[in-house]
Amino acid sequence: MPIPRFIAKINKLVFNPRQVELNRYPVLVHVGRRTGHTYRTPMDAYPTREGYVCVVRYGARSDWVQNALARGTAKLLVDGVEIDLTSPRMIGQEEARASLVEGLQVPRTFSTTDDYLHLERASQD
Repeated sequence: MPIPRFIAKINKLVFNPRQVELNRYPVLVHVGRRTGHTYRTPMDAYPTREGYVCVVRYGARSDWVQNALARGTAKLLVDGVEIDLTSPRMIGQEEARASLVEGLQVPRTFSTTDDYLHLERASQD
């Protein structure tokens, strides 16, 4: 079940900028579908065989989810490394769990929602 939207708004304005600054979590860099501005959103993101899966805490209508889906690309900053991602798609919990890299313990955050955004690494050809 998604967290209520009013909490998302508080996080977006108050807590997210601080979390990005602290660099404790992966950060999704995405472009606004209406504004064209670049946004940075701290994320629960975990590696998969093809790329990353992000926990969608506030539901599929979240701005960052809609931005990634509309643009078809995003970047993820992980430990100072920028990773180009493409082909975003919504998946459920079962597929998200199955997609995690082998040996990765299923994070507790996986039990908080049924919505996940899967993104593939952009090819480096």
